[in-house]
Amino acid sequence: MGDMLYPVLTQAAHDPAIRTVLVHTLAAKPLWADSYITYVAAQKNDLQNTSTFFLALGARGIAVPEPVRAAVVNALLDAGKVSEAWNYYATLRPGVDRSRARDPHFTASLETPSVFDWTPVNGVSIATSFQRTPNGGSFEFSAPASIGGVVLQQIQLLPPGTYRLAGRSSGIEQEARALPYWSLTCRGERQDFGRVTVPNSAQANGTFTGTISVPAGCPVQVLTLFVQPSDAISGISGQIDGIVLAPTKQR
Repeated sequence: MGDMLYPVLTQAAHDPAIRTVLVHTLAAKPLWADSYITYVAAQKNDLQNTSTFFLALGARGIAVPEPVRAAVVNALLDAGKVSEAWNYYATLRPGVDRSRARDPHFTASLETPSVFDWTPVNGVSIATSFQRTPNGGSFEFSAPASIGGVVLQQIQLLPPGTYRLAGRSSGIEQEARALPYWSLTCRGERQDFGRVTVPNSAQANGTFTGTISVPAGCPVQVLTLFVQPSDAISGISGQIDGIVLAPTKQR
């Protein structure tokens, strides 16, 4: 009966009073609860109502599956509802700060990250993974000879200003032209407005640092880690053990 009843129930839940009763009903864990929550998450034509509904579920301690929560955040952002996407995301990750990159030590271990979380990119030949370490976590990557591309991304909502990007690597040993680098771009555009190269890990104990200026008129940015094609027989591999992107001056 879900195909017939779920649309009617979802429309009726626009009414706050009905929404309250619906949330109370779902708190009792009826057999159809999970399928209904999944149905609501798939509706792209009323994302504001969806996020409001999920916030109400969270307030009652009703678990919403991680893939469903991530899908709502991503859909809101794709629809241009930037503030709504961030506000809902902030309820999932208490204490997050939109003026800096999140999860600097890769400790979240999310099965289905949203675009505001670290999102690894695995290609046909590129392998990536998060690993636990004594200091928290690390991001590992590898690619065969002559293969490069994006390996890690996180969407940012940085206000205009100057930012410091710094971190530490291990296991990277390449010629200068094959070194990985971090890039910040406006979402939907290719030209970057800041790059920070990750040097060989034997240099300066693996630390790297640089500054990036975010211009006005670019409210949504993409922080990306690129690996460049290597001529080494073993290709390229390494780990990022930490990454910080934060304002150079406290706001």
